[in-house]
Amino acid sequence: MQGVETSGWRTALAGSQMLFVAFGALVLMPLITGMDPSVALFTAGIGTLMFQFTTHRQIPVFLASSFAFIAPILYSNQTWGLPATLGGLFAAGVVYILLSLAVRLRGPGFIQRLLPPVVVGPVIMVIGLGLASVAVNMAMGKTGDGSAVLIDYPIAIIISMASLATTIAVAVLAKGIFRLVPILAGVLVGYSLSWAFGVVDFTTVGEASWFSIPQFVTPEFHLAAILFMLPVAIAPAIEHIGDVLAIGSVTGKDYLRKPGLQRTLLGDGIATSAAACLGGPPNTTYSEVTGAVMLTRNFNPMVMIWAAVFAIGLAFVSKFGAVLLGMPVPVMGGILCLLFGSIAVVGMNTLIRHQVDLSQPRNLCIVSVTLVFGIGGMIVGSAEVNLQGISLCGVVAIILNQLLPGTGEETLPTA
Repeated sequence: MQGVETSGWRTALAGSQMLFVAFGALVLMPLITGMDPSVALFTAGIGTLMFQFTTHRQIPVFLASSFAFIAPILYSNQTWGLPATLGGLFAAGVVYILLSLAVRLRGPGFIQRLLPPVVVGPVIMVIGLGLASVAVNMAMGKTGDGSAVLIDYPIAIIISMASLATTIAVAVLAKGIFRLVPILAGVLVGYSLSWAFGVVDFTTVGEASWFSIPQFVTPEFHLAAILFMLPVAIAPAIEHIGDVLAIGSVTGKDYLRKPGLQRTLLGDGIATSAAACLGGPPNTTYSEVTGAVMLTRNFNPMVMIWAAVFAIGLAFVSKFGAVLLGMPVPVMGGILCLLFGSIAVVGMNTLIRHQVDLSQPRNLCIVSVTLVFGIGGMIVGSAEVNLQGISLCGVVAIILNQLLPGTGEETLPTA
């Protein structure tokens, strides 16, 4: 299978298009978690460059903000603060690196045995369903936890539902490259409505300088925050494997063998830890960009390097960052009603696609306990050191899968 070869300014133009595709999800995640979107742009660019260097520029992928970490970051920020959260995220990146070492020593089958679909599916479902209340509260004009009203309900619901409707319409009805930017379309419509209703204040945009250095934050290392964040890396690691398989099916190459899963996991881990060192969200491969690669048939990894360069450049345009920081809550809430639900559906599809038999008692027990612990808010441990949410779900699902008699025949695909 051959792709379109581009060079020079055409490659740079293709890179800007890839950033355009990834942009909506890239900045939405830091805005939800209270991080600086300019820093997220910078760390996405740096992370992509690190990944491309680690994999010897063989895979056309772009790395940016991971939605799997939203709930853990929100909790960790409230409990230990942003610097300690970044320390935990740095450790999560180290988990990726250790997994890459394990793959190098024992082969890709190691991860498939440790994390079969019956473990991964319900954990991914918890990521989406556990955030449902955050999306709904924001759509109604409240803070994510519902503790305060930021915008009156009648106005908020109009803005959020218009943003949601636009995102759905573009995702389902649009053609070509426009079908890949539903989040960006929803943001534009929601932001415009917010301006029309007078709920957007551009004072900070006017006061901001044109260019400045992003507000980087250095991590602090607290044991409780690290232990809380470590298991969260389980689901994104499997998501990473799925994305590498997906881009391989598009380009007709087996990236699990060359450059190898050990290199792709290593690149993702280095990118995530590097982002945490600067105050950015953890990175993951973007399926939106994979879709764009499939549509354009441009398989040149240099395109992703150009996208990374543009992301780094935008990070220093402070007026642009001020516009992002001023995004009204209902705009994000409306779009998140779809996004968080989509994450849950990915987990459900993992169980269906790999034909996990839920009539088997062991599988039923693993999925049931994982879902209830995650959605119900189970906490295990003391007030100082505990596991909850996605962290607890990942650990419980792995332990149950290892302890319960019998083994599921379902495995993650290897090629």
